[in-house]
Amino acid sequence: MKLIVLNLPRDVTEDELAKLFKARGNIKGCDLVIDDKTGTSKGFGFVEMALEHEAVIAIKELHDSKIGKNKIRVRPAN
Repeated sequence: MKLIVLNLPRDVTEDELAKLFKARGNIKGCDLVIDDKTGTSKGFGFVEMALEHEAVIAIKELHDSKIGKNKIRVRPAN
């Protein structure tokens, strides 16, 4: 199941994001959306979980949690 992660701090790396989700299950991929002009994160990204029930756990545990000063939002990607 593909998830979108919103309101990420601009300095979070793909490795840090992947590590956060790997603690809740196997992931197939992790991608931050990067601004082409500045080369910095746009503050959101996508994580694809291998199993749907692990994705549900990740949403329940991580939605409205904090990374740094930012309260992140996690939901299924459309």
